[in-house]
Amino acid sequence: MSEQKDIDAISGVETTGHEWDGIKELNNPLPNWWRWIFYATVVWSIGYWIVYPAWPTLSGYTQGVIGYSSRAEVAARLSEAEAAKSGYLARIEQASLEEIRSDEDLLNFALAGGRSAFAVNCSQCHGSGAQGSAGYPNLNDDEWLWGGDLEAIAFTIRHGIRNTVDEEAHYSEMPRFGTDEILTREEIASVAAYVRLVSGQDVEVDLAAGGSEVYAEQCAACHGENGGGDVTLGAPALNNAIWLYGGDQDAVVETITKSRYGVMPPWGRILDDATIKQLAVYVHSLGGGQ
Repeated sequence: MSEQKDIDAISGVETTGHEWDGIKELNNPLPNWWRWIFYATVVWSIGYWIVYPAWPTLSGYTQGVIGYSSRAEVAARLSEAEAAKSGYLARIEQASLEEIRSDEDLLNFALAGGRSAFAVNCSQCHGSGAQGSAGYPNLNDDEWLWGGDLEAIAFTIRHGIRNTVDEEAHYSEMPRFGTDEILTREEIASVAAYVRLVSGQDVEVDLAAGGSEVYAEQCAACHGENGGGDVTLGAPALNNAIWLYGGDQDAVVETITKSRYGVMPPWGRILDDATIKQLAVYVHSLGGGQ
């Protein structure tokens, strides 16, 4: 005589007969379709281990029947990309800056390459958006100490400014009017106020009045009679609101008193010519290129 089945009163499902502290286990086996799928995945995994590289060994790993390698595939794609890039780089090396700008394909490639090179080599000083900071020029505006056309920008990048390793580096030297006792403190304060007045700032008119004569005698030769500056000398314009080291009274007084000697390295000794051209095109495109 067969044993009587134990049916759960709540669910109506047969139990397995197991019981723990009054808790019974329902006899709910997995459906056949689920089990067959599970078996299929086991078979698939065995086949995958055989076909593809899978198991690590002491000297490497099992190569699999087809010998596939995702690393080799990535390496091949990188090689293809490098080959395509080398063609563009060769064209850029042979082309002039104007030719690069007038060729849409070369221009797009140069802008992309220049943006990447700028992020690696230039953003640390000029900012990620080329906005500059105190002592480091903003490259987005149209104020250029040494000229803002393509050739001028490329020359500046290639040779740098006031460095000691490139004989063709831009060089200018503003006198230390206070440190070297060329002007008195009163004269410096007066000409600083005058310069700020020329730039459109609110200043003490009486203080600035005496600075016009000092400016004409000491500053106009480089910065121009009207404060327009001179790119051939690297002398900044003083008749606008762009100030490399700050335009308040104290900052201008300090600049006149001690002068400023910002240095830029000669990137021509670090970067190849194609990269410098790409940088020049990119910087020129930021909005301030002449």
